[in-house]
Amino acid sequence: MYRFFYWLVLQRLPAELAHRIGFAALRVMMAIPGVRRLWAWRCAPRDPALRVRALGLDLPGPLGLAAGFDKDARGAGALLALGFGFVEVGTITAQAQPGNPTPRMFRLTRDRALINRLGFNNRGAAVAEARLRRRPAGVVGVNLGKTKVVPEDGAIADYVASAERLAPYADYVVVNVSSPNTPGLRDLQAVDKLRPLLAAVRDALDRTRPSPRLPLLVKIAPDLADDDVDAVADLALELGLDGIVATNTTIARTGLETPAAAVAALGAGGLSGRPLKARALAVLRRLRARVGDRLVLIAVGGIEDADDAWARIRAGATLVQAYTGFIYGGPAWPRRLQRDLAARVRGAGLASIQDAVGADAPAPAAPAAPPGAP
Repeated sequence: MYRFFYWLVLQRLPAELAHRIGFAALRVMMAIPGVRRLWAWRCAPRDPALRVRALGLDLPGPLGLAAGFDKDARGAGALLALGFGFVEVGTITAQAQPGNPTPRMFRLTRDRALINRLGFNNRGAAVAEARLRRRPAGVVGVNLGKTKVVPEDGAIADYVASAERLAPYADYVVVNVSSPNTPGLRDLQAVDKLRPLLAAVRDALDRTRPSPRLPLLVKIAPDLADDDVDAVADLALELGLDGIVATNTTIARTGLETPAAAVAALGAGGLSGRPLKARALAVLRRLRARVGDRLVLIAVGGIEDADDAWARIRAGATLVQAYTGFIYGGPAWPRRLQRDLAARVRGAGLASIQDAVGADAPAPAAPAAPPGAP
């Protein structure tokens, strides 16, 4: 039914308008008494093989919804009812902002991909705080970004303001320094700038919610050079972060089936979906080789089906997230993917999906011996 509705209606609308209509319809439907409970009963993952313990949290399944879908924390309960094990809202900025001029979101249907240059459009941390106060049961993460009008030297205070507001209502927090759609944001991935930012957010979370300790992660770009991926991984270990989300959208335009002239006409923005799959997996593998199981790795980028999710888990991801796969797959997609993942677990002769984490990853190299050691 969704595929028919997508073909008949949604694909004929501008991508951002179709998203708004679809998400609004989902929220309205789930607000009908009894409907959300019915959907959750049918779709929520219940197979014991899918249960995951990560970030100090118990999750019913490893598949989550990535940030970007529910930017203003409007519908976490409705999305959880579709079968996601967790939902990450945002990206939320300290100040409300409209984002970039429209049109700013485009489908590449032949590539099962999207290009967006939304630019952190959201109503700000105060509005998100009011909504998260009424959040439903279930695991909800909060993704934080920088307000566009704030200069780089004010970035730390901007992130801290959001963290202080939203920490009481989050199950984990992600610092997003990797969107390509806010000028200068990716510069904050440089370790000399990222270290004080992450340390300040960590301090803010500890002050605002000292117990239980709120997990903090950083989200990185797939376009980082390998040495920079290693540097961020080392920094995350140094600062005692809880994990890394890998990866955000890419500015690359390689390997597309859509004609190059048509892609160029759409302009700048981050590319997500199938074309991101190979690079996102490569970054994940590099992170796992660097950090082993000392950090929780959340894999995102090009996950379309259970085979993709299973490959990420065996490469070292404890959790996986999706966005574009859900857009193209429709509301039954989360339930179907988690069901198929459970079949992969049993087919491998495992009792739990956590037993598969890192199964295909090489053992981390032993640390070098100090100078003068025998």
